[in-house]
Amino acid sequence: MPRTALRVCPLCEATCGLTLTIEGTTVTGARGDRDDVFSRGFICPKGAAFGALDADPDRLRSPLVRRDGRLQEATWEEAFEAIAAAVPALVGEYGAQSVGVVLGNPNAHTMAGHLYPPLLLKALGTRNLFTASTLDQMPKHVSSGLLFGDPFAIAVPDLDRTDFLLLLGANPVESNGSLCTAPDFPGRLKALRARGGTLVVVDPRRTRTAKLADRHLAPRPGSDALLLAALAHTLLAEEKTALGALAELTEGIGELAEALGSFTPEAVAPACDLTAEEIRALARDLAAAPTAAVYGRIGSSTTAYGTLASWLVDVLNVLTGNLDRPGGALFPLSATDRAPRPAGPGKGFRLGRWHSRVSGHPEAKAELPMAALAEEIETPGEGRIRAVVSIAANPVLSAPDGRRLDEALAGLDFMVSVDPYLNETSRHAHVVLPPPPSSQSAHFDFSFNTFAIHNQVRYSPRAVPLEAGRMDECEIHARLVLAVSGMHGADPAAVDDLAIQATLARESADPRSPLHGQDPARLAGLLSGARGPERRLDLMLRLGPYGDRFGAESALPAATRPGSTEDTRRSTAAAPAPAADATTGRAAVPDGAPGPGLSLEELLARPHGIDLGPLRPRLPGLLKTRSGRIELLPDPIAAELPRLRAALADRPAALVLVGRRHLRSNNSWLHNVPALVGGSNRCTLQVHPDDAARLGLTDGAPARVSSDGGSLEVPVEVTDAVRTGVVSLPHGWGHDRAGTRLSVAAAAPGVNVNQLLDGTRLDPLSGTAVLNGFPVELTPIL
Repeated sequence: MPRTALRVCPLCEATCGLTLTIEGTTVTGARGDRDDVFSRGFICPKGAAFGALDADPDRLRSPLVRRDGRLQEATWEEAFEAIAAAVPALVGEYGAQSVGVVLGNPNAHTMAGHLYPPLLLKALGTRNLFTASTLDQMPKHVSSGLLFGDPFAIAVPDLDRTDFLLLLGANPVESNGSLCTAPDFPGRLKALRARGGTLVVVDPRRTRTAKLADRHLAPRPGSDALLLAALAHTLLAEEKTALGALAELTEGIGELAEALGSFTPEAVAPACDLTAEEIRALARDLAAAPTAAVYGRIGSSTTAYGTLASWLVDVLNVLTGNLDRPGGALFPLSATDRAPRPAGPGKGFRLGRWHSRVSGHPEAKAELPMAALAEEIETPGEGRIRAVVSIAANPVLSAPDGRRLDEALAGLDFMVSVDPYLNETSRHAHVVLPPPPSSQSAHFDFSFNTFAIHNQVRYSPRAVPLEAGRMDECEIHARLVLAVSGMHGADPAAVDDLAIQATLARESADPRSPLHGQDPARLAGLLSGARGPERRLDLMLRLGPYGDRFGAESALPAATRPGSTEDTRRSTAAAPAPAADATTGRAAVPDGAPGPGLSLEELLARPHGIDLGPLRPRLPGLLKTRSGRIELLPDPIAAELPRLRAALADRPAALVLVGRRHLRSNNSWLHNVPALVGGSNRCTLQVHPDDAARLGLTDGAPARVSSDGGSLEVPVEVTDAVRTGVVSLPHGWGHDRAGTRLSVAAAAPGVNVNQLLDGTRLDPLSGTAVLNGFPVELTPIL
């Protein structure tokens, strides 16, 4: 008989709850979980294809080890022995910096990807960390770090309560949201308009999101920072700022007004290809709205001024008094966040604590630009990267100049790839460690709950038993840590035990902690969970803002703790004790009703999740700047503004390229599922009819598009969905290299848009590759 199991979808940032139908050990269907406390039954095509992805015959089932130049199936013991023999020896001969670690986007979607990479980096001792953040979101981390002192303090729009939403470079109807975790983003946008609110979309394409808008502005790509600067200038010049409670927490207003003095709507309008009247009207409408939120994402982030654009998004939220305000932009409080501490000055945020060896790129948030990876491998000399550990990453397709990186990876002394597929990157590995399908792994959203528009918490135990011959993903990571650190053969559970001991020892020694002075060994013995990862989750939940803290009294005054105000999570203290479930023995507590102290046991008792309440103001408690205030014009930002000012006089390129997202894909890693390929999910070059006529292009015919890194041949799609002077090519394609095992993707490979870039175009503050708004040339292929 078929059975059902609940699961949080791991395929995008929306984190929707699924109800899986399972026959034997096979997932035969997936539908939305109508009782999920967050998604309430919403599902997208990716979630519906969960079973097809799970059962993909191209997924690797056993480790691969390179022998005589060929990757061959091996046992798990052979795979880890090969790593243990190679990596410590390389580190011993060439030093810790001879190893680079590459983390891809899917790491954020797994428990293992959150829990173990920090331990791996510590074991290796390397500073050569490259992640997908410098291809996507790093500008937001940098701007948040400079403004608030914490690169993880990222405010999200309060979608369900705002009166006015300004979206820039974001297409959440198709991406499902980014740095804004919101199931059913389309439904929430429609609800905004239905309650009388206003949606304004700024995008050079008429996306599905733009079609929902009250107003759609289509500026020249790459001009987002200029437009935002002009909006801020208008608010300041016309005295339409209204900081409210933020006034006492903010410094630098006067300096900001002076720094933005030259960014008038009239000065900015030609560069944006908008009118001064449009810009000024938008600023006034933003100021006049009862509540408002400004939200910018990858289209404004992956540009030449990505950090400035990200900074100005929050500047506008501050100037209008909408930051940290219901209906504006608020800071989520995840169940595994650190419990709030009393407000006060912090250590602040610094850039450039070290630099890359070859080009001297400054680190940002302990990461180096992904665009610099190839040169760090190729360039001889002390500190050259000779080995790479790549986890759920495919930078050959996601980073600029994949051809160069492809060749560089082929020359490594050793490479380990943790990946379920033999893809364009993992094909170079000497050892491939394949994690099991998602149904065979437990799931908790450490990352995305910190961006959620509503505080909630959900946990999914594995839905299907681990198949014979497979290894749990967390155990793979733990064994990898042991292998690279010279401890191969030790019990992998020791990795989790050491992590727990270190955390409890730190808390016990901290006078501000409610666990100060307690015995770490005794506390460790109180943790629940069947395995090390669950015990670590239990620890994080207990120490978090909603946790039971092992029964200890909080060191915080009552007014600073979650649950201290009337609009906080509902108390169940007066409710009668629930009956125990006959199967699990756990209390059958109603889903969505938070108890008096969160722990893994409580979370397991509520399979549809726990509603922790709406987002609430968190300032000044989360500020970690040296001043203890919002530093509105940090020095690194002020030093960047002259470069933006110079852009006012730039002569725009005749034709620029932007990327685009598809609802049925996620970067490069869902192109091997037949149900998600085809239809609108195609690799075509969108061109406006006027540009097509001018250049002699025909719909469906091939064209050559060229830029810094080379040229590509791609089918043309003539459409007025893009504005004139702009062409659009989707990201994540180019599955045409030999040696991969992606049969579906290889049948319709598309082209790699990032091959048009040579890696020299970077946002200097964040090291993020410029993937949008770069100049191209386009010619027909006759």
